[in-house]
Amino acid sequence: MTIPVTRRRENTRARLLDAAAQVFAEVGLDGASVEAICERAGFTRGAFYSNFESKDELFLELASTVAEERLASVRGRIGEVVADGQMAAADPVALVQRVLDSGLDDRLDVLMMSEIRIHALRDQAFGKALRAQDRAMIASIEAIIQDIVDSGLFALRVDVPVAAQMLMVQWEGCMVRAALSGYDGEELHRAGAESLGQLVGLIIAPAGS
Repeated sequence: MTIPVTRRRENTRARLLDAAAQVFAEVGLDGASVEAICERAGFTRGAFYSNFESKDELFLELASTVAEERLASVRGRIGEVVADGQMAAADPVALVQRVLDSGLDDRLDVLMMSEIRIHALRDQAFGKALRAQDRAMIASIEAIIQDIVDSGLFALRVDVPVAAQMLMVQWEGCMVRAALSGYDGEELHRAGAESLGQLVGLIIAPAGS
């Protein structure tokens, strides 16, 4: 049976994204050429350019995929915590650890995002696209926070948009510092959870306050 074009295209894009992540791990963003990515994925340049206009577009999608997977995981864990009746846990560090407890954090992801942001500082068009992606991510974080606030278990000492921005900045800064310290896997994961837990402890208040 012939595979639908849309499914074949999705598979091709997925293989190119996976190859890009592998090549990036070896040589960094600048060194991950279109040719190297195509060779790793087993495709021609034509296949690449029928799916992505440029290497910049591919890496923006790769960054978006990483972010979307993390947000989806966080939403799922929050749902489990709420169902277990543990959202009102007194220790914010333990609460955040429970929410983030969905796997190990990858130093490669931190390195990739750091290089992407440096590239965005140098390239105006790329920077504009990355800012749009960041705004979408913050909007998703705001929605998650708003759902928690609407549950009535917590109140915030700051507005939801401010809380979302603070959490994102705290997370990114902590991950970079932890990666610089050589952390990966469980160590990186724990550092992020503790850092966000401390911030959560400052911005939440008992319901009704």
